[in-house]
Amino acid sequence: MDFPISHVHISPVWLVTMGFIVGLFGGFFGVGGSFLAGPALFGFGVPMNFVVGTDLAHIVGKSIVAARKHGTLGNIDLKLAGFMVAGTIFGVEIGAQLIQALKRTAHIDIVVGGSFMLLLVGISAFMSWECWRTVRMPAGKPASGRDVSAFRHVAVVIQRFGPPPYIDLPVSGLKRVSVWTIIMVSLVGGFFSGFLGGGAGYIRMPAMVYLLGVPTHVAIGTDLFEIIISASYGTLSHALKGNVDILLALVMHTGAAIGAQIGATMTQYVTGVRIRIAFIPLPLIGAAIILHGLLTGHPVK
Repeated sequence: MDFPISHVHISPVWLVTMGFIVGLFGGFFGVGGSFLAGPALFGFGVPMNFVVGTDLAHIVGKSIVAARKHGTLGNIDLKLAGFMVAGTIFGVEIGAQLIQALKRTAHIDIVVGGSFMLLLVGISAFMSWECWRTVRMPAGKPASGRDVSAFRHVAVVIQRFGPPPYIDLPVSGLKRVSVWTIIMVSLVGGFFSGFLGGGAGYIRMPAMVYLLGVPTHVAIGTDLFEIIISASYGTLSHALKGNVDILLALVMHTGAAIGAQIGATMTQYVTGVRIRIAFIPLPLIGAAIILHGLLTGHPVK
């Protein structure tokens, strides 16, 4: 199938299948899925600026489906999501402007692809360490059913010493957290969303768990809800800059909508630490796909 906007030819079967897989993982892990969709699109030969913009566009629809399901499960903290929107939108625009500047150079694929790869490897390495420490804790065994973390003490310190003003988040079980801490976490996530594509849930979901102390299941649902807003803004920003292939995004969404509902339903049967453990290999898969594209200079087919 030809996509005249991004000037690529990709089988719709591949796109629907990829959309389903990304939707499944997105609904289960509370991420937009750009750590897989972005590298896969790049591997199919889509230019990196279209990878970023198109990935954002397809994520909007998928996140709506997954967030609706998580809402029925009580996994969305609307108060937390509302405060995160401000920082996310500002961060998205900074990232999008950086992409726009890089489009004028011949090194956009190397800079964006290389940054994405290093970030994904770093996230996977950190979560491997945290989960290994957590399962060794007597109270942190997956069978216990508690959402504990060996990194929990860091979130406690941040909650105690963050700058005022403070708010309470009953749905997340947090009695005191700085508004500025929430905004900074969302600002960083928004920047990577605008710069690398997707909803940047691969950063924001772990950040909510490890830095804010939000329970894993609530972090998943809240991040998906917040992604709807941030990815919508990012899509609009990139569309105005000519970085979105809307037809490609719609084909991907066909499979993503189905996968998202299945993934969201699965979270109610798995404990928080097991979700984090299952998440670890996924960024490495995305990093491997990007590395292949950078080294070979041609699509994976």
